[in-house]
Amino acid sequence: MTSTPSRARTGALPLHLVRGFLIGLAELLPGISGGTIALITGVYEQLINSAGHVLGAVRRLVTGPDRAAGFRAELARTDWWLVVPVLIGMATAVLTVAGTAEHLVAEHTELARGLFFGLVAASLVVPIRLLPREDRTAATTVRDVLAVVVAAVVAFMLVGMAAGGSESAPATPAVFLAAMVAICALVVPGVSGSFFLLAIGLYSPTLQAVDQRDLGYLAVFAAGALIGLVSIVQVLRYLLRTRRRVTLLAMAGLMLGSLRALWPWQSAPESESGPGALIAPYEPIAGPVLFAVLGAAVVLILITVENRMAKRS
Repeated sequence: MTSTPSRARTGALPLHLVRGFLIGLAELLPGISGGTIALITGVYEQLINSAGHVLGAVRRLVTGPDRAAGFRAELARTDWWLVVPVLIGMATAVLTVAGTAEHLVAEHTELARGLFFGLVAASLVVPIRLLPREDRTAATTVRDVLAVVVAAVVAFMLVGMAAGGSESAPATPAVFLAAMVAICALVVPGVSGSFFLLAIGLYSPTLQAVDQRDLGYLAVFAAGALIGLVSIVQVLRYLLRTRRRVTLLAMAGLMLGSLRALWPWQSAPESESGPGALIAPYEPIAGPVLFAVLGAAVVLILITVENRMAKRS
């Protein structure tokens, strides 16, 4: 009987690798959030909690009390059977796809945006399904609506600020600070780190640094990302524990607002100058629509599979 959990965990490793690959792929593509993919694939809160335990272990080791024992205890609470394969999958996606992601988006812009539009639109049901039940009053209804609307407006406006351009030789402090902000996309659904990098002109330099193995640039970026991750994970864990309903609704609003970046028909190609003005559909029409349906279907399939796996567990 004791071998059953281990066997179940081992059997889930290939699925976790795929989840990690999809999350890593999302981080490379403007307009889609790795946090959204984590939500869709059912591992969002597990990853947030595991990251919190790792950070807690480092904090106990540095500040105490019982440094060694506290460090080991926090690490023991981390779901390494999930974290390690997800990280391997993410690294695989970044190292193998970074060199072509920029070109794929540029060459098939409408189709790519259509696919991601359908994926993110369908995934709006994920945070809604996770909402805790509570007694409904006029005050709570207004609060819920405001959480969605304000978050959606903020995301919509931030996406519109991605005016593009590219820094040929970005300063080290700029790379560090950009990484601190961009890493939020890893843990906040609906926030695209790639779009933020695009907005400040660091999207192409960052992907080129990954593709060319520029270790100096990558070390600075990784340091900034680590600092940003430490901060945002602690905040999210607190909000999900104490303000769960409002936090999930705000996540849904961020995802809704981010659809502005994924509308297939825009006046300018996003690979060079950020998202353009939203315009009426133009040719091709059938392709983006079909890809949007495909993206939505993928999300629904993932949700169905996740539900069945949860019931078996």
